[in-house]
Amino acid sequence: MTFNGLLQFLFYFLLLLLLTKPLGIYMAKVYSSELKFLSPVERLFYKLCRIDEKEEQKWTTYTVAMLLFNLVGMIFLYLLQSFQQYLPLNPQSMPRVAPDLAFNTATSFITNTNWQAYSGESTMSYLVQMSGLAVQNFLSAATGLALAVAFIRGIARREVETLGNFWVDMTRSVLYILLPLCIVGALFLVSQGVVQNLKPYTTVRLIEPQQMEDRQTEVISTQTIAQGPVASQEIIKQLGTNGGGFFNANSAHPFENPTPLSNFIEMLAILLIPAALTYTLGKMTENQKHGWALFATMSILFIVGFFTVYYFESQPHPLLSQHNVSQTSVEGGQAAQAGGNMEGKEVRFGIANSALFATATTDASCGAVNSMHDSYSPIGGMVLLLNIMLGEIIFGGVGAGLYGMLVMVLLTVFIAGLMVGRTPEYLGKKIEAKEIKMAMLYTLVFAVIILVFSSWSSVAEFSASKVNNGGPHGLSEIVYAFTSATGNNGSAFAGVTVNTLWYNITLALSMLIGRFLMIIPMMAIAGSLASKKYIPPSSGTFPVHTPLFVLLLISIILIVGALTFFPVLSLGPIIEHFLVQNGLLF
Repeated sequence: MTFNGLLQFLFYFLLLLLLTKPLGIYMAKVYSSELKFLSPVERLFYKLCRIDEKEEQKWTTYTVAMLLFNLVGMIFLYLLQSFQQYLPLNPQSMPRVAPDLAFNTATSFITNTNWQAYSGESTMSYLVQMSGLAVQNFLSAATGLALAVAFIRGIARREVETLGNFWVDMTRSVLYILLPLCIVGALFLVSQGVVQNLKPYTTVRLIEPQQMEDRQTEVISTQTIAQGPVASQEIIKQLGTNGGGFFNANSAHPFENPTPLSNFIEMLAILLIPAALTYTLGKMTENQKHGWALFATMSILFIVGFFTVYYFESQPHPLLSQHNVSQTSVEGGQAAQAGGNMEGKEVRFGIANSALFATATTDASCGAVNSMHDSYSPIGGMVLLLNIMLGEIIFGGVGAGLYGMLVMVLLTVFIAGLMVGRTPEYLGKKIEAKEIKMAMLYTLVFAVIILVFSSWSSVAEFSASKVNNGGPHGLSEIVYAFTSATGNNGSAFAGVTVNTLWYNITLALSMLIGRFLMIIPMMAIAGSLASKKYIPPSSGTFPVHTPLFVLLLISIILIVGALTFFPVLSLGPIIEHFLVQNGLLF
């Protein structure tokens, strides 16, 4: 670790902290109908779609509307891929996408996962990229925002049956929050050199023709340079914590992320809205200290995760050291110190920015990467895996991170109530058996899907044979794939040939369950809380804004998340770490 790297992290975190309050206030005003500067556009949309903006919905109606809306989006995206060879804006004449891959991709983008079992520049036409993938980036992020706001209303409201209107919340999420931020962000990325055009791919002649080693008679003298409408998709994939990438190399590609400044802004965009939502929660529930307590909880876990990854990636690789291989870490494009794991990392970003990007993207349910997680040290890779296993609640996905954290808050308050022998209360609402049952269902579904599909894939020949690495690292690759899918993250360890019928279907099912089956109990909790009477706090009420609350909340998160997955982590990255340290693994 270097002073330069630590300074970059400090600047990043302080800027994130400074932006949390103003954006949080703005979003609270958007969802409280206090902002009207786009009301003519908003009303026109409601009129065209026959939406009554004053109509309120119960949690069941709200949830059904959300499910139907995403089902239609999934079908539309599947059809776009299936018929892209007949559609315009396909200068490279991309063929139709195979049915299982199209199903996987459609599922991936409507669940805010953006898992890609394909190379974007060689599979999807410009029309599919823009009208399918980029549009779903907006809509899946807006869905998460709408659900988070519905949960907040459930906490804030008293003795009512409704949580708002899904269609209104979706419209305002896109119109007032995502679009303005993306317009500014896309223009900035273009200024940094991110590509934005509709031109056919460019073929250039190599200065030095290359002879193929496995085909002695073939000489490669030209190269095809992919391009397209990249900047417009790049910014929403970060702001919406969608992930994925226009190019297979993702944010490590110079056309997606050309400069250290673009890299910094992309990292900031990943955590910007999830962080601000904690302030929105405090504002709408009239308990700002509680909002800051959640921000503090997320920040502590984020900081500890970053420094752990940064430390282990800054260490010399023991196997290379045994063979006297020179190793040099890089910070900001300059050699910084002896040692350091630069495998799979871009020299222009270095170890510090790679570790920060990797930590942020796995904390925030965003599958974008600027380095290859498969090449991280065993403990560094384990932290990235654990970030997702905790439930994507360390800031988390847009909206999803907040309501996931609130489920953990309910469990914490419930346990605190048991400790003192009182009925647990949360912001004036009694927490009873119904809410705890739904909260446990929410947490159990996540763990069961990951462990069942991972164990199945690790022993079945048709799936285990698709893993390029054996031993504990191969297991980590399989577990990471299903953890990423179920957590709606979308990043990958790679090393697994996932574009097969088995992985396309099982990963798609993991995404659907990890998104929608977990939303239903969450919305049931919100509906139940909204109908409860308000109880003024008393001397026996457990405060939810103190350091003790933050400590207890972190403990519950680690117990529910880390201990659940400790056995599989022991068989994967932990045992790999000791094997590497003892020179027993190559």
